Amino acid sequence: MRRAPPPPHAGGRWRGAGAAIIMSAEQVSGLCEQLVKAVTVIMDPASTQRYRLEALKFCEEFKEKCPICVPCGLKLAEKTQTAIVRHFGLQILEHVVKFRWNNMPRLEKVYLKNNVMGLISNGTQSILEEESHIKDVLSRIVVEMIKREWPQHWPDMLKELDTLSKQGETQTELVMFILLRLAEDVVTFQTLPTQRRRDIQQTLTQNMEKIFSFLLTALQQNVNKYRRMVGAPQEQEALTTPQKTDLAQEPKAQANCRVGIAALNTLAGYIDWVALSHITADNCKLLEMLCLLLNEPELQIGAAECLLIAVSRKGKLEDRKPLMVLFGDVAMHYILSAAQTADGEGLVEKHYVFLKRLCQVLCALGSQLCALLGSDSDVETPANFGKYLDSFLAFTTHPSQFLRSSTQITWGALFRHEVLSRDPLLLAMIPKYLRASMTNLVKVGFPSKADSPSCEYSRFDFDSDEDFNAFFNSFRAQQGEVMRMACRLDPRTGFQMAGEWLKYQLTAPVDTGPMNSKTGEGLCSIFSPSFVQWDAMTFFSESVISQMFRTLDKDEIPVNDGIDLLQLVLNFETKDPLILSCVLTNVSALFPFVTYRPEYLPQVLSKLFASVTFEVVEESKFVMSVQAPRTRAVKNVRRHACSSIIKMCRDYPQLVLPNFEMLYNHVKQLLSNELLLTQMEKCALMEALVLISNQFKDYERQKAFLEELMAPVAGLWLSAEMQRVLSDPEAFISYVGADNKIADPVLEDPSGLNRSRISFCVYTILGVVKRARWPAAMEEAKAGGFLVGFMPSGTPIYRNPCTEQVLKLFDNLLALIRTHNNLYMPEMVAKLGETFAKALDMLEVEKNAILGLPQPLLELYDSPVYKTVLERMQGFFCTLYDNCFHILGNAGPSMQQDFYTVEGLAAQLLSSAFINLNNIPDYRLRPMLRVFVKPLVLSCPPEYYETLVCPMLGPLFTYLHMRLSQKWQVINQRSMLCEDDAADDNPESQEMLEEQLVRLLTREVMDLITVCCVSKKGAEHNSTVAVDGDDDEAMATEVAPPASAELTELGKCLTQQEDVCTALLVTAYTSLSWKDTLSCQRTTTQLCWPLLKQVLSGNLLPDAVSWFFTGVLKGLQTHGQHDGCMAALVHLAFQIYEALRPRYAELKAVMEQIPDIQKDSLEQFDSKLLNPALQKVADKRRKDHFKRLITGCIGKPLGEQFRKDVHIRNLPSLFKKVKPSLETDVLDNEDGEGLNTLFEP
Repeated sequence: MRRAPPPPHAGGRWRGAGAAIIMSAEQVSGLCEQLVKAVTVIMDPASTQRYRLEALKFCEEFKEKCPICVPCGLKLAEKTQTAIVRHFGLQILEHVVKFRWNNMPRLEKVYLKNNVMGLISNGTQSILEEESHIKDVLSRIVVEMIKREWPQHWPDMLKELDTLSKQGETQTELVMFILLRLAEDVVTFQTLPTQRRRDIQQTLTQNMEKIFSFLLTALQQNVNKYRRMVGAPQEQEALTTPQKTDLAQEPKAQANCRVGIAALNTLAGYIDWVALSHITADNCKLLEMLCLLLNEPELQIGAAECLLIAVSRKGKLEDRKPLMVLFGDVAMHYILSAAQTADGEGLVEKHYVFLKRLCQVLCALGSQLCALLGSDSDVETPANFGKYLDSFLAFTTHPSQFLRSSTQITWGALFRHEVLSRDPLLLAMIPKYLRASMTNLVKVGFPSKADSPSCEYSRFDFDSDEDFNAFFNSFRAQQGEVMRMACRLDPRTGFQMAGEWLKYQLTAPVDTGPMNSKTGEGLCSIFSPSFVQWDAMTFFSESVISQMFRTLDKDEIPVNDGIDLLQLVLNFETKDPLILSCVLTNVSALFPFVTYRPEYLPQVLSKLFASVTFEVVEESKFVMSVQAPRTRAVKNVRRHACSSIIKMCRDYPQLVLPNFEMLYNHVKQLLSNELLLTQMEKCALMEALVLISNQFKDYERQKAFLEELMAPVAGLWLSAEMQRVLSDPEAFISYVGADNKIADPVLEDPSGLNRSRISFCVYTILGVVKRARWPAAMEEAKAGGFLVGFMPSGTPIYRNPCTEQVLKLFDNLLALIRTHNNLYMPEMVAKLGETFAKALDMLEVEKNAILGLPQPLLELYDSPVYKTVLERMQGFFCTLYDNCFHILGNAGPSMQQDFYTVEGLAAQLLSSAFINLNNIPDYRLRPMLRVFVKPLVLSCPPEYYETLVCPMLGPLFTYLHMRLSQKWQVINQRSMLCEDDAADDNPESQEMLEEQLVRLLTREVMDLITVCCVSKKGAEHNSTVAVDGDDDEAMATEVAPPASAELTELGKCLTQQEDVCTALLVTAYTSLSWKDTLSCQRTTTQLCWPLLKQVLSGNLLPDAVSWFFTGVLKGLQTHGQHDGCMAALVHLAFQIYEALRPRYAELKAVMEQIPDIQKDSLEQFDSKLLNPALQKVADKRRKDHFKRLITGCIGKPLGEQFRKDVHIRNLPSLFKKVKPSLETDVLDNEDGEGLNTLFEP
């Protein structure tokens, strides 16, 4: 095998050589031979790694150091070499232009430029033979030269390109590539300094007429030649299949076609940003040509792409008016015939891609029409609007779910439009649109199935069923929105269609399909034909009925029809849980009709109560177990029925109030059997009763009712046994059965009943605290005995009828929370039984949610809810913990001053909720902060800040800072250690989970601190910022200062206590360098400055000031690669430096430690800052200057850390008058090139 020459020997040859050395032809040939060998070794799959690395090093050293790169590169790029070698030769030339151009003598630049143009002229293979990567690199070299020299030093560049293009198709295509790449670099990606970018873009704009004319002429001529050669008919009709007349002509035709494609691609790069007048010039000639090309199979995708970009243009409405030509007869004819042809040829990827583009074109056309057509505009509804709507509907009814979804936003815009929504043609389209929606709402088209024409298309669009499912759910939600808009215009039609569909489903036989549900024989699974129809119909009826009630006046509502439908639904019986769930949704959707006919309420209640106890499994099979493991579908039905009852009582309490006794008796009957309902179901029914009791509007009556309702709970909760269990962790573990070893973990669960009793009490307390309230109207509250006085501020003080009952149970609740926290002590964990060693761990569902892993589709419905007793135990602990804190979080808003004045409340909470925090895992701490601490603080009146909130938050914030700092230290050390660990490849690895949890906990803590301390005035601050890459000039730091954030009263109260204030500041500024972008950005923009501003007036120690400033710079080092974070952090650093530098010279010392800082520039900045007499520079200029100073500590993305910087020099300005004093400098520019033309033609 050939090996590459060793680098040191070769390197020595050019190491000390000067740029002016010209070597002999033999030396160039010898060096090229070595380079060819090296490239061959690099690209040979059989090379060993050592040889490959040596060869690579040799090539890189050559590019960096050899003075004769240009002749070598040109020699390697000759046509006689292999494509790989030619590509390497051209890469050498590109490297020279990018990195050595500034130091090359003028003659060498001219020599290189002439040779590159020569390569385009006759140094490449013909258009069909040449490799695309060769064409690409050749065009890149020219663009790199243009970026450095045009227009000032190379005024004839466009003429030269034009001359080249006249040589033939090969050269024309390369010229297209050059023009496209130039537009991308200058306008789209903006990869060059501002002044150069401005020069080039303005010169392009000045020459745009010529460029467009060149592109259009090339397109027209090549397309005409191509069509002639393939025998296409000359008349302007949709193309029939071309007759191949002459095989010899085939390559020539292909060459013309290739140029046509290149012209379209290049046009696509310009249409996006040039003045609209170029696109609509000459009676919209360009648009006409593009429409014609839609029927040319080889060019249609490129043409559709250009058309789409043109039609999507924003800008002045006046300039966009000519685009309406696309609604004309000719354009419409071509667009529609192209769509029909593409669709008629079945599912071929190319045609399908084209259809998607056409669909986007029609959507964009609709958006333009909506923008241009207004009450004050002279644009009229196009004559072909009806034709447009028909074709648009064709896309909405296409088998592809993706195409259907693409049309929804435009339908919405049309239905919302002030003029079009009254147009008879659009109104006539509503029934058709709704009819199409009835089909589109049916969830079919899973890529793994073959039960619908959509499946075949889905295989192109989606990687998996989960992907499709996520897409379909958002598509369906979008359709719901649009259907509601349509029904706003025509409510009756929608209701009529919903009624017909509902009646049809109620009488249709059930088809379960080939897949049987695990719930039971003969029942539907989520893929069954019957269920998908029921599901779609339910969504449809829910959307249109709710909209009808919002749109029609009371006396226009078709009450009789609605009640007829409701009766049909109430009389419908099914044993299928999935279908029953749909039936319940229909009952809820039709329930507003009952407000007109209250006599139907008892029937509705009976239906719902029957569903609360719905079962599929015969109880006898499970005599052994405490509770048959129901499948999720069954659980969902029961939950659905409970939530329907709650919703009814919440939204229509006045309607239900007369039937209160009936409702109460129903519930009492269900509660009397301990095993009939789960604890959650029992509590849901009790919540419904509490909601109705709020309508008593009589404090004493409601209080008596709540006492009666909670009597069983109070009896159980306050019993001596329960008191013992709740206050002793060991007794608690034993009572709930977590110390047992269980032989059959599915059927055996001796302590299930004990657990359910505790759950029942906690759920009930939560339900009552959450739902019991005083009347909203003050007069009613006063009359009912709820009002007890007024605050000094005049705010009324109310009492809650549940307060007495709840506070009676409060001590034991705190005891339970204390016990639960203590369960995490190592000695307690050791007491868990063998079966339950992991009882306190996270549930799998929680883990998956944190890691962002999707749930398998079928499991959502078909698996039993808790499979083993361990999972039931985990679920119990998790829910219990959450619910206890939900009670504490709701207690403040619910019981107000009666809760906040509980004696020693702060001390009680500190000794229960905040005990043993060290052992409590992150996944338990998070919900505690979110559902307890945050609501408690937010609802607490300022009177209790000193007595309750500060004593509680002070120690909590100090602890949280310590905890998070330790966690992040571990994470940072872990990432600094060698990352060879295989665990990192496994997304479910413990480390990843822990790290993600630390991130989420950090966000929770920073959010809590922000909520406590800062009130935002004005819009939430958003600091995304566009940044130029390789830019010699400063990147723009466009970040608005945060919407003036001020400290809240609580924030001021907290910062007055020195230890708490320190904890807050230290947490805020340390968190800036923790590796969580979201948390960093929020903290920077919302929290850091208001906190620091609060302590500025005091005597801050110089060390502290330096530490804060360094914290921000460290944040920049960590997060500088993220534009939003970077902009916000730069702004914060700037604020701190400007505010504190006059008082603290130490800040300058910190600045001086920044890598690569320019000391003289810093002195200049400082002197302006410290000398108020000097005229203040504009804020943006000062900030840009400051940003340049600290660039050395702004972190870069990994991909850019080792990238060699490209420096493009600014040329003498084109558009500003140069001051006379500078003229001589400009003319004496290095190498004497100055304003003299560099590249003479």
